Amino acid sequence: MKIKKILVSQPQPTTEKSPYYDIIDKYSVKIDFRPFIKVEPISAKEFRSQRINITDHTAIIFNARHGIDHFCHLCEELRVTVPETMKYFCVSETVALYLQKYIQYRKRKIFFSQTGKFSDLAVLLNKHAEEKFLYITSDVRNEETMSILENAKINFDQAIMYRTVSNHISEEEVKDYDMLVFFSPAGIKSLLESVPNMEQGDRFIASFGSTTAQAVHDAGLRLDLEAPSPGVPSMTMALDNFLKEIKKNGRK
Repeated sequence: MKIKKILVSQPQPTTEKSPYYDIIDKYSVKIDFRPFIKVEPISAKEFRSQRINITDHTAIIFNARHGIDHFCHLCEELRVTVPETMKYFCVSETVALYLQKYIQYRKRKIFFSQTGKFSDLAVLLNKHAEEKFLYITSDVRNEETMSILENAKINFDQAIMYRTVSNHISEEEVKDYDMLVFFSPAGIKSLLESVPNMEQGDRFIASFGSTTAQAVHDAGLRLDLEAPSPGVPSMTMALDNFLKEIKKNGRK
């Protein structure tokens, strides 16, 4: 099957240098960008009700770039000065590099999973068990990651700093695409809420992150492309390789 139209469940890139545009030119495909979820901040009052003191912690755990945005914005709103000694543990290199938007990356102690899997990040956390961790999350409890943290030999608190809301998409719109690309379990949840009788057929599904991949499987859908993987840290690299293989097989 040829892939002509791809739906990426993220906002449109703000720069023309995005690798997605290279893929469009290289493979003559149309890529539309549309988030399946909307992320909304919680108020300072809502955060205070959790009775969490950020500076009581020595390390922060990030599972998504949204978490970094809302953590930094809340710290600014609450006038919390995060010490330079704070350590950061991220689920993937992509998430870790996003910290550069807010801090001087090279001057901070930043750790990330080489595989993009939360279970492998937990191995790193256990090596720093003397830290007091703060895990930044949305209002949607991720049972897998919470189970991993609870089974790890670490001291941590969970801090809800943003909420996710479904962004409706019609069944007709979904059928218009040859491939759907997801970046969170909430995106899969939103798809099923919008199209409860989803029939995948020969439509390809790609996912980023182990928890997103698990959500695809749990929904009874076929997962055709999973990222990251060793040597392929980003979705754009994985997508490039996938389309290259599709193109090569189409010539046989």
